[in-house]
Amino acid sequence: MHTGIDELLEKYWHIPGGLVPLLQEVQKVHGYLSREILEKIASGMGISLAKVAGVATFYHQFHLTPRGRYIIKVCMGTACHVRGAAEVLFAMEDELGIKVGHTTPDLTFTLDQVACLGACGLAPVITINDETYGKLTPGQVPKLIEKYREEAAVVH
Repeated sequence: MHTGIDELLEKYWHIPGGLVPLLQEVQKVHGYLSREILEKIASGMGISLAKVAGVATFYHQFHLTPRGRYIIKVCMGTACHVRGAAEVLFAMEDELGIKVGHTTPDLTFTLDQVACLGACGLAPVITINDETYGKLTPGQVPKLIEKYREEAAVVH
């Protein structure tokens, strides 16, 4: 169930400051950090669950619940905001049936908003995993999401 955690604990337990890279590697393998995983890390590192959970909740890079196969990041930076990012975000919420920060029940999509994606010339811009989509309009959202739904259906 906890593939690789024992090996990662062995790698990091003695390194000062090793908790953050350990959490990063474990999350990379498991997709998120469940309570059970946090408990195993705390035990293996010889530190309290409160400390491990404190680090995991302090940094936004860590996730305590399962994430979707496709992570959608909607840029809310100034250029994107001025060019309609909020409307694109609302269209995403409507199309996916979830609010920002949530994951669809089938674990296909997670919807996040970010401060800046660094592609201001493409505003409003989003990313879906490693793909960037710029100059997006709310009307383009259903077709874009359908493309990923079809891709997910083929893989399953």
